[in-house]
Amino acid sequence: MKEQEQTTLERIRRAAMKEFREKDFLSASLRNIVKTAGVTTGAFYGYFDSKEALFESLAGEAYDYLMGSFTAAQEEFAALPAAQQPQELGSVSGACMEEILRYSYEHLEEVKLILCHSEGTRFSRMIDEMVEIERQGTDKYLEVLKKLGRPAPPIDEHLEHMLITGMFHTFFEMMIHEMPYENAKHYLQEMRDFYTAGWMKIMGQQQ
Repeated sequence: MKEQEQTTLERIRRAAMKEFREKDFLSASLRNIVKTAGVTTGAFYGYFDSKEALFESLAGEAYDYLMGSFTAAQEEFAALPAAQQPQELGSVSGACMEEILRYSYEHLEEVKLILCHSEGTRFSRMIDEMVEIERQGTDKYLEVLKKLGRPAPPIDEHLEHMLITGMFHTFFEMMIHEMPYENAKHYLQEMRDFYTAGWMKIMGQQQ
């Protein structure tokens, strides 16, 4: 790609990031983006065929990384021998959340675009998707405990959903409010301790 084309593309992307963050995806205007970028509508369509495609170019990589990291951690934990899972319950998920936190702070604009401005796109359900993956993982872990002879008391599915949803919203609040990274790392550790202890209590696994 020629240098001039790269410059044009970057102008469009910068203008789009500004427009989406100020007005959200649904209210953002392609006309304003084109005007701010200083390009013609024809030039815009030489790069993107729609507002959706433009948003995808800004948010897609971050979304794929976050979801990929989270899904991989769930699969890694599920692949552990049953007897090993209780000992590794906090370590695998903890490392995953630390990595998601690190990546999010390195790509804060893109992550906040997903968290705060993506209504009307496929990205707006990212937290809901994580909640469902976590819920399925929790249910599988409950089955592991049962096989190990350490069954948990029945957990109401509505309570389970609320607790998991609250956990993810609490986590992503740090990025939404752009808390200092060093503070966020500390808060994450506190969150992990809080939720791990709570789940162990609910699951009847306290020592």
